[in-house]
Amino acid sequence: MSQGKFGFADTPEWEQAAQDDVLVAEVVFNLPLEKPYTYAVPEGLRDLLRPGQRVRAPLGRSNRLVTGYCVGVAPGERGQRSLKELESLLDRDPLVDDAMLSLTRWIGERYLCGWGQVLDSVIPAGVRNKSGTREVQYFQLSEQALALLAGQEAGGRLSSQQRALLQSLQQSGQPMTAADLCAAVGCGPASLSGLRRKGLVVPMKLRSELDAEAGPLGQTEADLQMNDQQQQALEAILKPIREARHETLLLHGVTGSGKTEVYIQAIREVVSYGRQAIVLVPEISLTPQTIRRFRSRFGSVAVLHSHMSDTERHRQWQNIAAGGVQVVVGARSAVFAPVPHPGLIVIDEEHEPSFKQDSTPRYHAREVARRRCEEARVPLVLGSATPTLESWLRAARRQDRLVSMPQRVADRPLPPVLIVDVRTDPRISRGSSIGRALHQSISRALQERGQTILFLNLRGYSPVVWCRSCGTGVKCPACDITLTWHRDRQAVVCHSCGWTSDPPLACPACQSAAVRYLGAGTQKLDEEVSGLFPQARVLRMDSDSMNKPGSHDEALGRFRRGEVDILLGTQMIAKGLDFPNVTLVGVVDADTMLRQPDMRAAERTFQLIAQVAGRTGRGERSGRVLVQTTCPDDPAVRFAAKHDYIGFAGHELAERRDTQAPPFSCAARVIFRGLDERRTREAAIAVAERLRAACRGELQSVRVLGAAPAPIVRLRNFWRFHLQICAATVEQVRAVWQAVERTLELPEDVEFAVDVDPINSR
Repeated sequence: MSQGKFGFADTPEWEQAAQDDVLVAEVVFNLPLEKPYTYAVPEGLRDLLRPGQRVRAPLGRSNRLVTGYCVGVAPGERGQRSLKELESLLDRDPLVDDAMLSLTRWIGERYLCGWGQVLDSVIPAGVRNKSGTREVQYFQLSEQALALLAGQEAGGRLSSQQRALLQSLQQSGQPMTAADLCAAVGCGPASLSGLRRKGLVVPMKLRSELDAEAGPLGQTEADLQMNDQQQQALEAILKPIREARHETLLLHGVTGSGKTEVYIQAIREVVSYGRQAIVLVPEISLTPQTIRRFRSRFGSVAVLHSHMSDTERHRQWQNIAAGGVQVVVGARSAVFAPVPHPGLIVIDEEHEPSFKQDSTPRYHAREVARRRCEEARVPLVLGSATPTLESWLRAARRQDRLVSMPQRVADRPLPPVLIVDVRTDPRISRGSSIGRALHQSISRALQERGQTILFLNLRGYSPVVWCRSCGTGVKCPACDITLTWHRDRQAVVCHSCGWTSDPPLACPACQSAAVRYLGAGTQKLDEEVSGLFPQARVLRMDSDSMNKPGSHDEALGRFRRGEVDILLGTQMIAKGLDFPNVTLVGVVDADTMLRQPDMRAAERTFQLIAQVAGRTGRGERSGRVLVQTTCPDDPAVRFAAKHDYIGFAGHELAERRDTQAPPFSCAARVIFRGLDERRTREAAIAVAERLRAACRGELQSVRVLGAAPAPIVRLRNFWRFHLQICAATVEQVRAVWQAVERTLELPEDVEFAVDVDPINSR
């Protein structure tokens, strides 16, 4: 066995290779390996093996059998006769085609991980395990039976039913189940058993689909009448579609400008060409609403998201691959949907951090979609009212095309935003979450029969458990994180590892009984609002209250029908929701986002305020927004209050340019973790020193920052240290890392992960 050079092979080469001495396969495994391994293909697999299938192959000195992916088949050389052989083939048909193999190879190179790791992530477990199928016994004619039916052999004594069974199998031309065979002839299983004992029929096992309920087809409705700015945006998207070329278009449209209708009508044209579209949405809570809109307009819409069962995902995957779907709607992983003829990919709310995977492979769906669209020569549409600074800079540099929609549908005005400085608010001083101005505004909205949305990005009852005696937070025993008090569960909870305990009677650090619960989460806000407005119908939406299948859709349905007066919750209510009767939006504490130790804290603060503000004034009734903050002069807050994305982007990009921070540079974060603090720290420092030594010659401009403790230095009992590689291009980052990674040796109990283009610094 050796590591070989990958190369795609087409069918003629395989046919020729069948006559050669050696046929070899390139195989990758779910391991951080840089190159594929080369294996000899045994005689029995030559006519069956294709790239994209899974195989079992011996790996390492122990020759343990490991599942891998065949990524190439080609004629071998005489010197390769000594290669290890593949042990078996696991799939009858390839799980991915050549286009997806090319894309996944690029992901491995771009995000510094193994090709096999990418393939294992791209192909859902339900597809790999063939969920929703079962092994069924089929029967086929043996060589002896074929000779008998051809008159070349007399055979033993057969009953008329047995002869009829053989003739039925011969006429079928394919294997049949026992039930189908017996039903066709009108006999019992005993006759078939007799044929089996005589060796005239041969049993075989194949996987058969379990019966599935067909989902309702969409009832196609007519397109809506679009205004001039929508029509101009549509024409910009249709141009590259009609010219069969790739272009990335940044659709910058204010909240309520009608971006979704533009998506739908562009997809309408794509579907008319016999092609398929993929629409990515950021939150599972948005998916039911989005699905309804697309299913009302298209005949076949598939859904892919992480809350689906393996069986559901497998069925959808097969239907998509067979070309039976016009539109695929889903979260991040839907970018890999196996549409046979992609015509367009749309990423709605492209600024959302959920489009970045936080485990290996740590890809960003936006960049993967861009690459897939480039290879397929189709457009990519990025839609947002508050684009990422990366996307905005690309458009400013004319690498992508900017399409602006600055007006709301029907010329409705953007809601006025009032910044409320709560530093001197007497209600806030007394421990309330609802300040005086917000209290009055809620009362007024209720009197006018309008609905209210209250946004607070902290869940639980009190987000801080604190000792007044020693002045320290009471932390999780496994993590460097302060515990959160959940009053409804009468427990303190770690929101990182899930550790739960009874409320502490004394401080673990000083044993004082002066333990206090500080701050307010959504549970406490729910209690306060219900007490202040007992006549109002209040509904809380956060990950604690929305943990059952379908709970998001049910809750939003109640709000849509007017059965709820005040909807409060975390960021799942901050975007994408369209309720015309909402006349007030309150941001209870804008500072929770600003206080994060993150380069993107200001950007995320602006995005969340702007997005939640966009939930009001979307119907005939006007709306208003109140933002409570102790930092009223912060640029992110001030620009959000004016709905001035362009002003904010200019201000923030200027600061990023001064420090050469992304998007003016490329970064890769390397995280080390281990159970021993000293060994983990020393390993991180040693790797950082080797990386600095590799920054010479053409790479001398590359900077290595750290190693240093991670912001959360201990997580799930693991000590964590990190470093960062900063360079002008991702190619330079890759060159420096690979120069060290090839010979990297860490203590057995220290692990590392590489995050290219990180958006989470914890």
